[in-house]
Amino acid sequence: MSASLEIEEIHSYYGKSHILQGVSLTVEAGEVVTLLGRNGAGKTTTLRSISGLVSPTEGTVRLAGIDITGAQPHVIARRGLGLVLENRGIFGLLSVEENLKIAVRKGSPWTLNDVYLRFPRLKERRRNGGATLSGGEQQMLAIARALLNDPKLLMLDEPVEGLAPIIVEEIVEQISEIRASGIPILLVEQNLAVCNELADRHYIIELGRVVYHGTREEFSSNNDIKDRYLSVGA
Repeated sequence: MSASLEIEEIHSYYGKSHILQGVSLTVEAGEVVTLLGRNGAGKTTTLRSISGLVSPTEGTVRLAGIDITGAQPHVIARRGLGLVLENRGIFGLLSVEENLKIAVRKGSPWTLNDVYLRFPRLKERRRNGGATLSGGEQQMLAIARALLNDPKLLMLDEPVEGLAPIIVEEIVEQISEIRASGIPILLVEQNLAVCNELADRHYIIELGRVVYHGTREEFSSNNDIKDRYLSVGA
């Protein structure tokens, strides 16, 4: 069986700036994989290159075995890629329920009731405007909206950044449940405690190149790698 996501030697540019310089990684069925690195290392550009927001100049991106390299974002989304960017993209003038309803995909196994069961806060606030939600509630809404589009792979960019610890715990639990439902996840996150709790494997990117790949156990015990590439103490 092919990997849920396979990236081979992709190169991406912003103008003349060569941001990704041969990035390769895989996400297998049922996995959570993290992409770690300092600010500016190329993490978000990797997500944007997978999703079609940036078109790689070299290399290959495959989703469930299908080559999606350079396809338009809406085509890639239809193929089953769910992307939740750091800015969340909530429609502030629409209610929570309206934000969700516009994301429902015909034939999706995920219904409005399903996401309300998984995200009870959203059900409580379903008539509230998107702009009135807290940061954590907006993050839940963005993830729930992605689920309604029936993703074959979910990519999350900094889902717990700036959130209160109690909300972080709630979102980590929800991500774990999504993974348990069978949806593989590629996670960009700075919070190493969250990464260690959720991920099966870790990649570290530095200056547009993958410089480390290891299992959760290997990464947890490798303090030198953390100090060298993530600037954190053991």
